[in-house]
Amino acid sequence: MQGGIGVTEPGHAHDAHHDEHHEQSFLQKYVFSTDHKVIAKQFLITGIFWAIIGGTLSSLFRLQLGWPESTMEWLTPFLGKWIEAGKLNPEFYLALVTMHGTIMVFFVLTAGLSGTFSNFLIPLQIGARDMASGFMNMLSYWFFFLSSVVMFSSLFIETGPAAAGWTIYPPLSALPQAISGSGAGQTLWLVSMALFIISQLLGGVNYITTVINLRTQGMSMSKLPLTIWSFFLTAILGLLSFPVLFSAALLLIFDRSFGTSFFLSDIYIAGQALSNTGGSPILFQHLFWFLGHPEVYIVIMPAMGMVSEILATNARKPIFGYRAMIGSLLGISLLSFIVWAHHMFVTGMNPFLGSVFMFLTLIIAVPSAVKVFNWLATLWRGNIRFTTAMLFSIGFVSLFIAGGLTGIILGNAALDIQLHNTYFVVAHFHLVMGSSAFFGLWAGVYHWFPKMFGRMMDEKLGYIHFWLTFIGVYLVFLPMHYVGIAGFPRRYYAWTGFDTFSQFADLNKFISVAAIVAFFGQFIFIFNFFYSIFRGRRATENPWNSTTLEWTTPVELGHGNWPGEIPAVHRWPYDYSKPGAAEDFIPQNVPYSQTQSSNLPYEKEME
Repeated sequence: MQGGIGVTEPGHAHDAHHDEHHEQSFLQKYVFSTDHKVIAKQFLITGIFWAIIGGTLSSLFRLQLGWPESTMEWLTPFLGKWIEAGKLNPEFYLALVTMHGTIMVFFVLTAGLSGTFSNFLIPLQIGARDMASGFMNMLSYWFFFLSSVVMFSSLFIETGPAAAGWTIYPPLSALPQAISGSGAGQTLWLVSMALFIISQLLGGVNYITTVINLRTQGMSMSKLPLTIWSFFLTAILGLLSFPVLFSAALLLIFDRSFGTSFFLSDIYIAGQALSNTGGSPILFQHLFWFLGHPEVYIVIMPAMGMVSEILATNARKPIFGYRAMIGSLLGISLLSFIVWAHHMFVTGMNPFLGSVFMFLTLIIAVPSAVKVFNWLATLWRGNIRFTTAMLFSIGFVSLFIAGGLTGIILGNAALDIQLHNTYFVVAHFHLVMGSSAFFGLWAGVYHWFPKMFGRMMDEKLGYIHFWLTFIGVYLVFLPMHYVGIAGFPRRYYAWTGFDTFSQFADLNKFISVAAIVAFFGQFIFIFNFFYSIFRGRRATENPWNSTTLEWTTPVELGHGNWPGEIPAVHRWPYDYSKPGAAEDFIPQNVPYSQTQSSNLPYEKEME
């Protein structure tokens, strides 16, 4: 078995150096650390910082959309020259939308979610001392940090940040002279994204190598928790798709700075023809969405894995259909690479090609539906404990269903062509990808916080956070479907020029109020998080009575995770409420010889 060989030797090697790790300087221990647990916390806290920035930007443009005629003079101290005669500058509105999308998709939900939990849980749940390469892991975070610094600095330059949408379609992004945001802001966006992709690739290689090579004795692939399966497949998706975005960004830099014409042709500015010929802006869309659609699953799959784990733990039941869950993750991973052009039905593509992508898109609903069915079946007649993490996991399933149903509508080319540039699409992806991934992130933080920091988060504050957010998300995005069906367009700075849309003035105000209240509700979580790190109730070793290996480690996690031998694994990760067992959970490291009263017939042979 490949697992047994890979980790025991490095494990003992680590023990030999164990004492050295206690004498590390502050810089080595908390800043340039190679310990996967510290790096996970770095990703998480950087992600929280970015989530605050991204949420603030969305609150600003929701103010504009809710009250387009009102004065915004009071924002002048914060936004300076971007408030002109009491109004928000229209180009800056585009920049707000662009940066909000970029920050939330890449910096929060890709790095913040996957970077935190892949790093933290992979070694702990497979029984490894650390990642395959601690140095590479550290580099992964610092490339992300560097990328963050570049992106953050672009918010403050005179010409403003990138303003071509988070998808940065040329020619708007390819011509520095097009609008003010196409200048230095767009250049910084591309540099930042290149650094970000390097970070993701370094992390991804590490996660894959660790899962394949460093599993503890007895930990076969069929005994891995679903969290590890989801992180493993997410890393493979990132490794195969991010280089394509890297190449698109590189070619865009060439078009912008070196006079090439990969994406430019027949462009006129103020009546003057540019010399660029032969390029195709549609080529860029193909390259972008070849990453962009797997990216949706890079964001959602870690959340799926964590939700599966939390639902089983708190329903006190084995996960329903473990192998089907792995199969559906594999199916989603495979299909996610061959559906990208459903984002491009309105580009004038051949209708036959459109029908192929439509067919493949509707098929990807099948593995997603398998997962939903299995989550509901896991909850069915379970002995449910409504912890905050459990509430967020159930909320995740709810949002995934609601957002997934509108995905079936948008997957139909004939319908998508009508709805494409409306708020229906905004509502769809904010439910199915944005909000549900955030719910998975919060569920993971509440659930694994005791293992990260040795303390418990406050449950009462957690309940308030959950209900404010859950109700807030639905109040924001459900009405958007209705205005979208009515044809309300995306990315418009103001809709007051259209008599047709004036009937939605009150609904827009309602959405804006709900969005801003839900955003401020997140500060309850932020207070709870940072307060609990220092003042929370001390945790026990296994506060949730969970079965996976990370709960066999001490409360105060040292370098190397386990003080002595790494525990061997004897059983699958979901032995909950087993008839005849002394307790309602049996950890993975308990041999069958110790649980004879609860062993099934085939398990008796494994004693």
